[in-house]
Amino acid sequence: MTKPYSTEAVTKMDEVFPQHTNAYNTLFGGRLMSIMDTAAGMMASKFAHREFVTVSVDALKFKRPAYQGDLIETTAVIVHTSTHTAGIHVVAKRLNRSEWEREEICSGFFFMVAIDSQMRPIPIPQFNPETEEAKEMWMKAKIAREAMQSSNH
Repeated sequence: MTKPYSTEAVTKMDEVFPQHTNAYNTLFGGRLMSIMDTAAGMMASKFAHREFVTVSVDALKFKRPAYQGDLIETTAVIVHTSTHTAGIHVVAKRLNRSEWEREEICSGFFFMVAIDSQMRPIPIPQFNPETEEAKEMWMKAKIAREAMQSSNH
């Protein structure tokens, strides 16, 4: 098995446009989930240089709304791997244009499976957590993944 190509986080910026908001002028939760899923897929591909599809998403915690005109800064980092699956922790923060202060609005784990051209799972490099924080995130991702797997049976 090859070594990871990169464990450096992916950060993506998006803008909240009028068509992305509900009647309260706040960002649709589904739109935010899509932004976060895209960042997770970018991180998985950066890590393994493979194509990935989303297999599951841990319960996302929507903490605060984002408003029309806000910027959304989404950071995705690899925190867990198994043979074919990359576990990515994604944090989304809103920034308003007048203060440019970051406020966390949502976070969660996205699990992505590497696939070949026939959509079959293929092996990926393995992530080795080295810091205490990385080991803690590995365990949180592992627990989230196991909880989702056991609820499918």
